[in-house]
Amino acid sequence: MDVSQLPLNALRAFEASARLGSFTRAGLELRVTQTAISHQVKALEESLGLTLFKRLPRGLALTDEAHALLPVLTDAFRRMSATLSQFEQGNFREILTIGVVGTFAIGWLLPRLNAFRARHPHVDLRLKTNNNRADMLLDGLDVFIRFGDGAWHATEAVRLMEAPFAPVCSAPVAARLTRPQDLAGEELLRSYRQDEWAVWFRAAGMEPLPARGFMFDSSRALVETAARGDGIALVPVAMFAREIGEGRVARPFDIEVSIGAYWLTWLKSREETPAMRAFRLWILEEAGGTPQR
Repeated sequence: MDVSQLPLNALRAFEASARLGSFTRAGLELRVTQTAISHQVKALEESLGLTLFKRLPRGLALTDEAHALLPVLTDAFRRMSATLSQFEQGNFREILTIGVVGTFAIGWLLPRLNAFRARHPHVDLRLKTNNNRADMLLDGLDVFIRFGDGAWHATEAVRLMEAPFAPVCSAPVAARLTRPQDLAGEELLRSYRQDEWAVWFRAAGMEPLPARGFMFDSSRALVETAARGDGIALVPVAMFAREIGEGRVARPFDIEVSIGAYWLTWLKSREETPAMRAFRLWILEEAGGTPQR
């Protein structure tokens, strides 16, 4: 099929509708009526000779063909938008969109970003923080800094730094803890990685105690809760040096365990741009690593 014969507006209407799951929301994003979106999608279906959506009483369901087409169009429109925005006001600036887990962003990256901007003023850096989960393609990320073991499907990964975990709590709580066994009477806060406390207790030479405290998807939320005296958090302590230094939380024990590391990642299908390469080399230098590739 000759793609030049397909109407661009119809492709854009389909992409927005599929991504947002609604003709109405697509119309709001593209600033046209819901009816216009519906007509454009219908025209595209007729041109392709297939059905892209199953119309439901509440929203839209994508067909297999739509699932195959959506990521291609999302990436294409994102690339076009990024390229055109580089020439705003007559000046060339290369956009770099970075996804980063919030703990790493606040605890390590943000204080260093001015150094990157000073070295690479032509790069327009855009950050999207998250809780370690993101779809790099649909979220429009060039690179993604995440925590884990470095094994993600179809993804290149370069280790930035280890992140040992240790317990932190408020000073009054720390004052009553003299040995790991004292944690038996405390509220142990949990993250979505449910084996962390078990790993730490084994490193402390004891059988794991049950962790039944609140569960969070963010280490920063864990630390904020611990700082209020509402439990003990097991977190990557290097990311909370400021909170520890200011006395907002204390470390009752020196025992640390390695559960994972922070990695710079990008899709294997993504061709590295000059801005991506500049950021990769810079952050590896800042993290004390060795630039690769």
